[in-house]
Amino acid sequence: MPHDAPHTGSEVSAPIGTAAGTDSDARPRLAAVSAPKASVALVTGASSGIGAAVARRLAAEGNWHLVLNGRDRTRLERVAQDLDHGANDTSAAAFPTDLAEPGADRRLAAYVLDSAGRLDLLVAGAGIGWAGPFDTMPQRAIDEVFSVDVLAPVHLVRLLLPGMISQGAGRVVLIGSVAGSLGVRDEAVYSAAKAALGTFAEALRYELRGTGVGISHVMPGVVDTPFFERRGAPYVRSRPRPVPAERVAEAVWQAIIHDRDEVYVPGWLRLPGRLHGVAPALYRRLAARFG
Repeated sequence: MPHDAPHTGSEVSAPIGTAAGTDSDARPRLAAVSAPKASVALVTGASSGIGAAVARRLAAEGNWHLVLNGRDRTRLERVAQDLDHGANDTSAAAFPTDLAEPGADRRLAAYVLDSAGRLDLLVAGAGIGWAGPFDTMPQRAIDEVFSVDVLAPVHLVRLLLPGMISQGAGRVVLIGSVAGSLGVRDEAVYSAAKAALGTFAEALRYELRGTGVGISHVMPGVVDTPFFERRGAPYVRSRPRPVPAERVAEAVWQAIIHDRDEVYVPGWLRLPGRLHGVAPALYRRLAARFG
């Protein structure tokens, strides 16, 4: 069955600015409150992989101010510099920090609000994994996976959501994984963390109905990023084939502009989830046979 596939996600702040311009007609509701200034987005995990691809996709639309977060300062600042010097009235600032560190979420949220004054879009793309039998997984690895993949995005949403509600518009995009809806062998903790994130997104969506703030849950399958190298085990299956991070970034953009609640990348991964829901015993037999 499908393997996991996410992304990646020392504190230094960079000068922040805003770009002038008019909003595109295709811009979702989040832009209505920010005209005529650029919309403000925070993207975590933006030093590489899905997060960096999302930052580039937003910049391609223009009229954004991007605050980029990631653990690798050198790569993150390179991404921010490339986007800050690009066209389309986009500016970018880097805020390197490890979201697993105590208080990192508060410092990041404070930086965004103090420097930009508000937030229109949060894309929580930072994530880590660990592969191997659960009985060999170190305690520190368990804690780190839940800290980065669950607690950090939940804390950031809690810190930044009141401002979005107050302004009557905004969007939160949580980058999950198909592993959270199906469960993946040798990734019990990672699957559990992504399942928690998905349930959080669904429950919060009900609470936010009528506030003007939307929640999108984007669930990639296997993505061609450094994620597998960093988790300590390469991806060795022949199928499903990895998709480029840019494909996930495009799905994120479509979720934003079309107000989509739940998106699988690629789309056919929705089918195993449906089978799991309507015929769990059959799904488990197939999963046990084909992995």
